[in-house]
Amino acid sequence: FYDTRVVEFAKQVKPSLRGELEITTLNEMYLKKGDLNVQVLGRGYAWLDTGTIPSLFEAANFVRTIELTQGLPVSVVEEIAYNYGWISKEQLLEAAEKYGKSSYGKHLLAVAQNKVYSAKYRSK
Repeated sequence: FYDTRVVEFAKQVKPSLRGELEITTLNEMYLKKGDLNVQVLGRGYAWLDTGTIPSLFEAANFVRTIELTQGLPVSVVEEIAYNYGWISKEQLLEAAEKYGKSSYGKHLLAVAQNKVYSAKYRSK
């Protein structure tokens, strides 16, 4: 995660040869100031470049494949927030109610009822 300086740093980033603002440039700015903290993403994590139409398509297919083979949605914001203790069970249930009987709402309800294997319940 980036701190509050990220907006000012981002304003200084110039487009790359591809015509894009590169996250690497932002990271280099933090590195030069001695403020870059890195965490290696272990098994089960993926960094997907979506800067072009073909790479966005590939990323979408990757996510779809994971969801279909595991039978679970990828990157459910409310589930992540709940697992890290950023929202309460009551807030998770409110979100589930908001989405109703949709597959998303049903998934949130299952998480609240401990019916979904989640990082929160992994042993350390």
